[in-house]
Amino acid sequence: MYESYWGLKEKPFENTPDPKFIYYSQQHQEALSRMLYVVRERKGAALFTGEYGSGKTLLSRVLLQELKQEDKYKTVLIFNPRLSSLELIKEIVYQLQGDVDAAANKIDLLHTLHKILLSNYDAGKHTVIVIDEAQAIVDNDIFEELRLLLNFQLNSVFFLTIILFGQPELIDRVINLPQLRQRLAVRFHLQALSREETREYVEHRLEIAQAENTIFQERSYKEIYSCSAGIPRQINNICDLALLAGFGSELETINKDIIIQVGKDLEIKSMHKGSQSSNKG
Repeated sequence: MYESYWGLKEKPFENTPDPKFIYYSQQHQEALSRMLYVVRERKGAALFTGEYGSGKTLLSRVLLQELKQEDKYKTVLIFNPRLSSLELIKEIVYQLQGDVDAAANKIDLLHTLHKILLSNYDAGKHTVIVIDEAQAIVDNDIFEELRLLLNFQLNSVFFLTIILFGQPELIDRVINLPQLRQRLAVRFHLQALSREETREYVEHRLEIAQAENTIFQERSYKEIYSCSAGIPRQINNICDLALLAGFGSELETINKDIIIQVGKDLEIKSMHKGSQSSNKG
C-alpha cells in the first residue's frame, strides 16, 4: 500500500521469516556460527532460546538455507511440535522420504527411520532435524523420544543432529531432563538488540527493500528502541505501522511523534529512561 510512496520495492518490516532480511548483530552471527558448528561436526543436539520475537525462527530458516546450499545434508523442519511421539516419527519419516504408511506402528516407523538415516550416512549426507517453538511440546515423552533418536549412531558418530528453538521456558524443561541435557553440544540464548543495533536493524531492512531516500528522522530511532525494547518483531510492528501512518498523513519523513503515536496505538509502553541508559550497546 505504501511502498511506492516511500520509494520501496517491497515492504521492509513484514513479520515473516525471510532469510534475505536477516540482520546479523554480533549475537545473531554467533548463534548461526554455533548452529553450523553443531551440524558440520555432527554433534548430537543443540538448544537455542530467546524471547518471543527475538529472531529465532528467522535464524532457523537461515540455517536451513545455508545447509541446502552446501548439499551435504538432509533436513527436517518441525514447526508445530504439538504432536504425539508417533506423529512426530511419522512426520520425520515423511519429510525425509516423501511418503509414510499411515497404518504403520511405531516400531515399524523406527525401523524405517533407521534405514533412512543409515542410507543418508552411506551417501555422505548428514540428517538435521530442526524443531521450532519447542516450548510448545506438551508431553515430556516427546523430549525422551528425541533423546532416543540420538541413539541412532555408528560408534561415536551421530546419524542425526537435533536443534531445538524455543522461548526461555524451554531452558528449564530441558535442564530438568538430564539425559537430554547431557546430549546438548551447544546452548545459546538470544538477547534483545541494543539501541545502536536497533537503528542498524531498521536501516538494514530498508536497504534490502531498496529505499531510495532517508525515511526515519534521527530522533525517531531512540523512540523506536524505547517502544520496542530491542525486540525485532516489535520493531517490525512499530516501523510498519509508522510507514502506513506517515503515508496516510503525507509526511516526507517519519518523526518521533509518529513513533510515539504508533506505540500508543499498539498499546506499547515506552521504556523508562533508566532502562534506556542501561541497555545502550
